[in-house]
Amino acid sequence: MKNQRKTSKRKLNNVKTANNVREGETDSPEPIFEEQSDSGTEDLLSAEVNNDDGSSDEEINENEDIPVSDTEQDPIVFKSDDEEDELSFQTDSDDLGLDEDYSESEEENISLDESEDENLEKKSENSETPSTSKDNEFAKIKKGGSSMFNINNRNISNTLQTKKQSKTLINKNKSDESNIGKDIQKGKVQNKENLKLDLEKCKERSTKKNTESSIHNENANHDKLVTDQQVDEYEYDSSDEEDIRNTVGNIPMKWYDEYDHIGYDWDGKKIIKPQKGDQLDNFLKRMEDPDFWRTIKDPQTGQDVILSEADIDLITRIQKRKIPDITFDEYAPWVEWFTSEVMKTPLRKFPEHKRSFLPSKSEAKKVSKLVHALKMGWIKSTAELKKEREKKNEPQFYMLWQSDDQAEEMRRIHKHIPPPKRHLPGHAESYNPPPEYLFDKKELKEWNKLQTTPWKRKLHFIPQKYNALREVPAYPKYVKERFQRCLDLYLCPRALKMRLTIEPEALVPQLPSPKDLQPFPTTMSMVFKGHTDMVRSITAEPMGQYIASGGDDMNLKIWEIATGRCVKTVPCGGIIRSVAWCPNQSLSLIAVAADKKVLLINPGVGDHLITNKTNQLLEIVPQSDVIVSERVKAAVQWEQAEDEYWTNGIRVILNHFKTVKQVTWHGKGDYFATVMPDGQNRSVLINQLSKRRSQLPFTRSKGLIQCVLFHPIRPYLFVATQRNVRIYDLIKQEMIKKLLSNSQWISSMTIHPGGDNILVGTYDRKMLWFDLDLSTKPYQTLRLHGTGVRSVAFHKRYPLFASGADDRGLIVSHGMVYNDLLQNALIVPLKRLCNHESYNDFGILDVMFHPIQPWVFSAGADSTIRMYT
Repeated sequence: MKNQRKTSKRKLNNVKTANNVREGETDSPEPIFEEQSDSGTEDLLSAEVNNDDGSSDEEINENEDIPVSDTEQDPIVFKSDDEEDELSFQTDSDDLGLDEDYSESEEENISLDESEDENLEKKSENSETPSTSKDNEFAKIKKGGSSMFNINNRNISNTLQTKKQSKTLINKNKSDESNIGKDIQKGKVQNKENLKLDLEKCKERSTKKNTESSIHNENANHDKLVTDQQVDEYEYDSSDEEDIRNTVGNIPMKWYDEYDHIGYDWDGKKIIKPQKGDQLDNFLKRMEDPDFWRTIKDPQTGQDVILSEADIDLITRIQKRKIPDITFDEYAPWVEWFTSEVMKTPLRKFPEHKRSFLPSKSEAKKVSKLVHALKMGWIKSTAELKKEREKKNEPQFYMLWQSDDQAEEMRRIHKHIPPPKRHLPGHAESYNPPPEYLFDKKELKEWNKLQTTPWKRKLHFIPQKYNALREVPAYPKYVKERFQRCLDLYLCPRALKMRLTIEPEALVPQLPSPKDLQPFPTTMSMVFKGHTDMVRSITAEPMGQYIASGGDDMNLKIWEIATGRCVKTVPCGGIIRSVAWCPNQSLSLIAVAADKKVLLINPGVGDHLITNKTNQLLEIVPQSDVIVSERVKAAVQWEQAEDEYWTNGIRVILNHFKTVKQVTWHGKGDYFATVMPDGQNRSVLINQLSKRRSQLPFTRSKGLIQCVLFHPIRPYLFVATQRNVRIYDLIKQEMIKKLLSNSQWISSMTIHPGGDNILVGTYDRKMLWFDLDLSTKPYQTLRLHGTGVRSVAFHKRYPLFASGADDRGLIVSHGMVYNDLLQNALIVPLKRLCNHESYNDFGILDVMFHPIQPWVFSAGADSTIRMYT
């Protein structure tokens, strides 16, 4: 009887599962068989397993009425008077291994009869207690009453209404934490296969027996089962499985090593750790438990989980690197998404370009590069690589004593420097050397001569010949040579010398490109011809419209820059060594040094108002009560020009006692200085035009003075002697600084418009750039010329300077002076212009920049003036 009851329970459970499946088909639009089966497998691997092999249905029936304690009861949908029967019915069905997830996973394989739904409604009205309906149902199932699965289309609407009513009455509760839940999860996989077999048998029997009375009884009970077992499909949602098992979160479980629990459940109660046996218990389990090899430990709950056959198959397939899903067809037929047949019609309406039929030029270049690399040996072919591998596989030979070719290491001494190794003995040191190594009389005599200087000998011993090795005597100098070797080792110091590997490119400063430093003059644009002898000096009008030049032909010529024509020629009666245009734009005046005279000439060009005003000013001779000293009178006399001189434009004449080499103006145009190198302590004269008086600033001779210069801003006077440049304060009447040129002979000097830098030209082929704020020594020494530098000049507006020398070369350079005192000047040579012709070993005698434009003028010994733009 008990066996019959057990069989009827299982079949009843199958009926209940079929109803749940049909309900899932009507409610859910998509099948969820694969997802639920996966979650079931995951539950199987991660759940707490209680494997009681000796349990039976009788034990389950005895434990049906479980008092409410730590475990939770299954949800009760319809409450009746006889609650005990309801609870026992629920427990029986759960013990058979069915849960909500499993019933939903088989929803695609089962459908119920519509006529069965009508009979279920009728039977539910007639039935009085659940126990009577159970007995009837067990009897009908045992007789093969599986005809309830017969399909009938008439009662579909009634079935849907019944399902909707039953769904609204379901209450969602949490799953059991007791042994019922463990048994359910363990028996999921086994009940899947049993359920499929039972359903197929029921379908076959339903075609044979279709009795109305059995259908009425079964439908009544079945309706009750469907109503009771209606389950929420989200109760066992796989996304909440970790929270159902253990709610401590994703933390290291070693934090619970010192506690007796391993986390908390939903109610905040501790999840007690399972008891851990010692090694003896583990050994007994291994010996006695047949499932020990498939038992794993869940790291989150600490429980032992027994793997099913399906899980073991899955792990085995993964280990063998197979596809985990056994149903996946690895060799499925190929689906040809795109056709492999060539279309006869083109895809585009225009023909292909010609280049699509020609070989690629870029690929040809790549191939040529590869061929060249193969020829040069940069890339090796496979045959060459094979030969190299064979060579490597050949036996390799090594030194017998490793120290012969490697440095000795001293572990105790830090950075030990090993002594140099002695040379290995050669043929001459052999006991039986070849005859050519033996000394003859001449060589022996020379060897004996070098007895006082033995380090000059080729050999420190005399080679000797013996017939056999046993005849060789003891070496007489052995002890002495050992002693000298020891002296060499500890008396001669050994030190590491740091070698500087400096490349020549590193010594050359990184200068900017000349293209970035434009504008600067690059081409010769005009040649001024008219002088009959070499031109020694040139000067420009402050407005930049005219230039004046003088030379050995004793004529002062005024040139118009725009046209290049000579406007005026003034005979001066002597060799003109220097000309200087007055920087005061309200005066039209040129100072000319001709032999021992300095002539102040009004050229009569430019604005007539300025020229007339200049004549009126110079006609008036100022009267002063200051007594001129005899020393000054002997050096210079002022004279008003008359008659012929006046008509030629000469207004004032200064007669000097020596030849005047240079004349230069102060920036305001009232003072001008003259230099007479042979005048000794009266070499320099400072003259004032407005008062027509002169003064001698120096009482003692400082050397052979070459040139002088006024500071453009401060009251300083620069005096260049043969080797040095002295700077004097004219107000304090004292020397401020002395610049050391380290050269033999200074030729010329010019000052930067800012007043802080001086450029000095010397006859020993050097140009010296002095930074007055930096040092008294040259900041830069430029050796750009091959002969003596005759003249240097700065531009007043652009960062340019130029130099001319006897090698006929005019070099234009970039000289940027920054306002930042911490940044040094940038000097970059830009252009070398060589258009003058040499005359008596003279080249360029004077250089001058245009006052406004980036143009440069050069006066040459070939009696021409050339303009470069």
